[in-house]
Amino acid sequence: MKRRYSLCSYLAGAVAARLGDEMSGPALMLAGFALAGSTTDASSLLAGITVSAAVGGPVLGVLLDRVSRPGRLLGGAVLLYAAGLGVILLGLGRVPFAVTIVIAVAAGLLGPALSGGWTAQLPRVAPGDRLPRASALDAMTFSAASLAGPALAGGAAEALGAPMAVVAAAALIVSALPAAWRLPSPPVRARTAQATSLIGDLAAGARVIIGRRLLARATLASVVCCAAQGMLTACVPLLGERVLGGAGRGMVLLSCSAVSALAANALLARFPRAVDPDTIIWVAALVQAAAFALAAPGRPAALIAAVVVAGIGEGPQLAALFAIRHREAPEKLRGQIFTTGASLKITGFAVGAAVAGPLAARSLPGALALASGVAASAALAALIIPSAPVNSRREEPADRVRR
Repeated sequence: MKRRYSLCSYLAGAVAARLGDEMSGPALMLAGFALAGSTTDASSLLAGITVSAAVGGPVLGVLLDRVSRPGRLLGGAVLLYAAGLGVILLGLGRVPFAVTIVIAVAAGLLGPALSGGWTAQLPRVAPGDRLPRASALDAMTFSAASLAGPALAGGAAEALGAPMAVVAAAALIVSALPAAWRLPSPPVRARTAQATSLIGDLAAGARVIIGRRLLARATLASVVCCAAQGMLTACVPLLGERVLGGAGRGMVLLSCSAVSALAANALLARFPRAVDPDTIIWVAALVQAAAFALAAPGRPAALIAAVVVAGIGEGPQLAALFAIRHREAPEKLRGQIFTTGASLKITGFAVGAAVAGPLAARSLPGALALASGVAASAALAALIIPSAPVNSRREEPADRVRR
C-alpha cells in the first residue's frame, strides 16, 4: 500500500532546500572573493543569481500549474539549481567572469522553486482545516533557514574553504529532491486541458493578483516591506562597525531578527486562527516600521531590540501572506501566484538594498528612517485598498467555507 505523503516530509524537504538556498548566497560571495579576488565580482555573482528570479518565477509557476506531476518538475528545478551552483564554482577563475555571470543568471531563473514553487504545493499535503497551521510551520522554515544558512556558510568556508561552502549548499539543496519528487499530484478533475498560451496564462495570473483585492493588498504590502527589509540589510555592515564595534558583528543582528521571527511563527502555529491574516499583514508592517525607527539613533541596546521587534513583525507577516495566497488563489493558477509573489518580493528586496546602500554611506540614520517610512507606507497601502465587496465576485463553495 502506498504511504501517504506527510507534512513532516514536506517540511523536511523545505528546510533542506531553503537552508541550502540561504547558504548559497554568502557562499558564492566568499568563493567569488577567494577565486576571483574582487569584492565587486563577489557581489555581482549574488546579484546575478538573484535578479533573474523576477523573470523565472512567473514562468516556472505557469509550468507547475500545467503539469500533472508538479513534484517531478519541482524536483527537476531543484536539481538544476544545485547543478548551476556547481557550474558557477567550476567556472570561477577558469572562464571569463562574464560567462560565469551568465550562468548565475540562468541558475537564478529556477530560484523561486525553493520558495513560492514549493509552498504552492502545500494545500495538497495539508488540506482544509490543517492548512493555517501548516502555513505557519512552512513560514518557520524560511526563518530557520535565514538563521542557520549564513552561519553554516561562514563555518564551512572557515573549516573547509569557500569553494566547499558552495558545494555544501548545493548538497543540501539536492537532499531535498526526494521530498519534492514525491509531492502529491493535483486531483484528476483539476487537470484541465491547456488550451491557452503561456502568455495567456501569465496574463490570467496577473489579473488574479490585481483583481482579488485581498490578495492584491497583501502582495503589495509584502513587496514594500521586503524593500524596507532590503534597506535594513544594506545597513547591517555599517551598523555592526559603528554601533557594535565590528562590521562582522552586524551579522548577529540578522540572526536576532531570524530568531524572533521563528519564535513568533511558532506561537502563530500553535494558535493559527487567533488573528485574521488580512489584519496581520498591515499590523506587521507597522511593527517593522516602528522597529526600523527604533534602530535609527544607533544605540546598541535599542538596535538589538529593534531587530528583535522587526523579526516579530516579519515572521507572522510571511505566514499571513501564505494563508491569503492559499485562500485566494484558484487551484489552476496556484503555482503561478506563489512564484510570481516570490519573484516580486525578491525584486523589492534587491531594490531596497540598492537604494539604501549609497544613502547609508552618507547618513546611516537617514537610511534607517527611510526604511521605517517605507514599511509604514506598506501598512498604508494595505489599508487604502479596500476589501472586496461581498458580491464583487463569484466565490466557489470552498472559498465560502474557508472564510
